[in-house]
Amino acid sequence: MVDVTSEAVINRPREVVAGYAANPDNAPEWYSNIDSVHWETPPPLAVGSKLAFKAQFMGRTLEYTYEFVEWEPGRKLVMRTAQGPFPMQTTYTWEDAGEGATRMTLRNNGKPSGFSFIAGAVMAPMIKRATRKDLAALKSILEEKGKGEQ
Repeated sequence: MVDVTSEAVINRPREVVAGYAANPDNAPEWYSNIDSVHWETPPPLAVGSKLAFKAQFMGRTLEYTYEFVEWEPGRKLVMRTAQGPFPMQTTYTWEDAGEGATRMTLRNNGKPSGFSFIAGAVMAPMIKRATRKDLAALKSILEEKGKGEQ
């Protein structure tokens, strides 16, 4: 089992952070491993939406489809993939963290099978490093944009 949670406090209002992070079209800007996102169902984002992602991880190109299974705008987003050797669920939550700031939590959990079961122990620290880096990039992007709006 892989279960990795990271969080960051971003000095921007929750609706701004959630609006940007929950827009799949923005994912390649702040996720270092994601190369592209393609809508398989028409936008806007809703429960049941499906998006195809192309990513790089551990030196390999991965293509997978996430289905959005829970969506509370500004509060929570849950997406999961079932295909491939490593089914994964990703959960974003947003909560107010003081004056105009937001705490964003990013959780990735899944249950690998076959060879991926063995790789799971190695993958957890790599996923943790990657999600910390991604949240730092998101924080930087949104806080820079905020400076331009003041």
